[in-house]
Amino acid sequence: MDIQKYISSGILELYVYGALSEKESREVSCVLKEYPEVKAEVEEIEKALLTLSAATAPNNAEHLIDSIKEKLGASSLRPAPKTTPLRTINWITYSGWAASLLLLIGLFVFFNRTNELREDLNAANARNVQMEEQIAKAREDAEKAEELLAVIRDRNVKRIPLEGQQIAPEAFASVYWNTKENTAYIDAKELPEPPRGKVYQVWSLTMQPLAPTSIGLLENFEADDNKVFSLENQNQSEAFGITLEPEGGSETPTMDQLYVLGTVAAP
Repeated sequence: MDIQKYISSGILELYVYGALSEKESREVSCVLKEYPEVKAEVEEIEKALLTLSAATAPNNAEHLIDSIKEKLGASSLRPAPKTTPLRTINWITYSGWAASLLLLIGLFVFFNRTNELREDLNAANARNVQMEEQIAKAREDAEKAEELLAVIRDRNVKRIPLEGQQIAPEAFASVYWNTKENTAYIDAKELPEPPRGKVYQVWSLTMQPLAPTSIGLLENFEADDNKVFSLENQNQSEAFGITLEPEGGSETPTMDQLYVLGTVAAP
């Protein structure tokens, strides 16, 4: 911690005058225990406050009473002369109270300004965090876009369009199958959002005899903005289909929930 910067920040004055929150007061107390120079500074502030209070306090009451008794005793011995009473002004007392008032006003302004600066700083930090998140997301999206472009342009990739079936004629999907790396990229942007408790399952099909093999689920469908999913496919696929299944998937496809289907073009 930069002790001198901490001391000059004004937080110790607010601590002495009780203008800090409970949490901030505890934090300052911990610093006092750890740093003797900070504790010494607080003691100096308290000493200055006591000096100021003494300067602005009313006159000593006991001295005032003795003075009154003395004057009353003297007046009983001789008649009091007729004099015009004069009003004396204790300029030291008035100047002391004025200084205290100015100090309190200054502390009030300083405290309000500190709160405003703290709120501005918190707002700026929140904006910075939000901006950093947006930048990170944009960078991630750009990396994904570059990866997808590389996939599409790879000479080992076959594109298989999957057309909508009876349950969803408007549905559409594409499979980008890299036969060298045995990876299938499923572009499911044109599939409707699956209902709660349901998930899309992708099937690799051989036609004669007809044999479906699951190659995976399109999980976290709603959270994926690109709706492009990478699945491993080591099968000698002749067609691909996507069905809607219960969460966790099924061992065999539910044919009345077949959303899209497409065959692999002959080489």
